[in-house]
Amino acid sequence: MSYYSKAKFFTSAPDIKHLKDDSGIEVAFAGRSNAGKSSALNTLTRQKNLARTSKTPGRTQLINVFELEADKRLVDLPGYGYAKVPLAMKQKWQRSLGEYLQQRKSLKGLVVLMDIRHPYKDIDQDLIHWAVDAGIPVLALLTKADKLKSGKRKAQLLMAREAALAFCGDVTVQTFSALNKHGLPEFEAVLNQWFGLIKDEPADVEVGAD
Repeated sequence: MSYYSKAKFFTSAPDIKHLKDDSGIEVAFAGRSNAGKSSALNTLTRQKNLARTSKTPGRTQLINVFELEADKRLVDLPGYGYAKVPLAMKQKWQRSLGEYLQQRKSLKGLVVLMDIRHPYKDIDQDLIHWAVDAGIPVLALLTKADKLKSGKRKAQLLMAREAALAFCGDVTVQTFSALNKHGLPEFEAVLNQWFGLIKDEPADVEVGAD
């Protein structure tokens, strides 16, 4: 049984002021709308409906918190970067996201999810830059890896790692598919380290189903 399968819904909040206890360890998930954030959370926790998925980008409008233990939480942040929502609503989401990342003391790791076919849009780079500068560990998770054949996927991974080194330095980059669970053990290894469940560095390798 996976440690993450014990995740259960804890609370939703429109902004940081409405979040509860800011102690313990939180790992946050952020990404452009439709990057596969909810699907990744559901796959990680072995629960089909923990995080709501939708074919309509921009459904995640609140900060959603899922509890693993009393002092360990997964946080699903509002999706960003989707143009087809009203400007005022988009600005509200961006403000909530920014406040959480800048002020939340329990934040110990940030997973930035990006479609493997379209990584590192400007807003992704801005987010990663900010986290690295703030000393928050970052995992750049290249989602929907099943959309590419093995050779192309590995080439994209190499490119993404080289790009990360060039523009921000110390970022872990991995491939992942919610569909076939490619990359799930490596994904979990990073989270285990952030949550203090293991002390060893996760293996930085490309493995998994083709």
